[in-house]
Amino acid sequence: MDKTVNHKAWFLVLPVLILVAFSAVIPLMTVVNYSVQDTFGQNEFFWAGLEWFEEMLASDRMWDALGRQLMFSGIILLIEVPLGIFVALNMPKSGFWASFCLVVMSLPLLIPWNVVGTIWQIFGRVDIGLLGYTLDLIGVDYNYTQDTFAAWVTIIVMDVWHWTSLVALLAYAGLKSIPDAYYQAAKIDQASRWKVFRFIELPKMMGVLMIAVLLRFMDSFMIYTEPFVVTGGGPGNATTLLSIDLVKMALGQFDLGPAAAFSIMYFLVILLISWVFYTVMTNLDKKGM
Repeated sequence: MDKTVNHKAWFLVLPVLILVAFSAVIPLMTVVNYSVQDTFGQNEFFWAGLEWFEEMLASDRMWDALGRQLMFSGIILLIEVPLGIFVALNMPKSGFWASFCLVVMSLPLLIPWNVVGTIWQIFGRVDIGLLGYTLDLIGVDYNYTQDTFAAWVTIIVMDVWHWTSLVALLAYAGLKSIPDAYYQAAKIDQASRWKVFRFIELPKMMGVLMIAVLLRFMDSFMIYTEPFVVTGGGPGNATTLLSIDLVKMALGQFDLGPAAAFSIMYFLVILLISWVFYTVMTNLDKKGM
């Protein structure tokens, strides 16, 4: 007997598809159009082919920005994922304090990105900021507007403060989903705290940790507002990440063709690395590592 297929469900999906088309596909097509054409104004366009892509691939400026971006995202993941797991493991599992900790951990996530940048811009100033003034008082030479190392430390600590809560909350959700029977069996076997974490908690958290790593990588790789507000990409180009460099090229220099090609390659890099992360972590999850 032939199975009857109900296509009415597509009517529920159709509004979403239309929304995605307007919010993502159509703007993307506009960028693709600019990436293969040149213009001298007056809305007159000339076919340029892959000229802008070749120019970007040969540009030291793009590769330098990509190197800074990869270093920033790598540092962020190396700090926030272990720190988030550590925080989740030490949070109360039930009662008033569990609810209190969840609310406190959620607060940084509620602050808009531009406000986060403004907070840390003021916080780090030597003249009026608590952090900058305190460091200067104890003799630490700290000036994120002139010192490259201080600028990097500032934007990294700012991102860790802002987003570690996301990793911690996801890891906490993974821990809460573990049945008590696992812990009871580990207690009977007299398993150490490390073995409980290694063989019970970590495997059960792999699913949510995969989501946390993917979200944090994509967010950190596309970060713009916070470092731009704090350092403006400086001192020099020390903190000019890919997104900041792209905006400078598109809006500051108004090089629409190269900027469009840059943005497409930017998008493809994010897509590729996210796919690699997903594939590796899915394989590890299947192997039970």
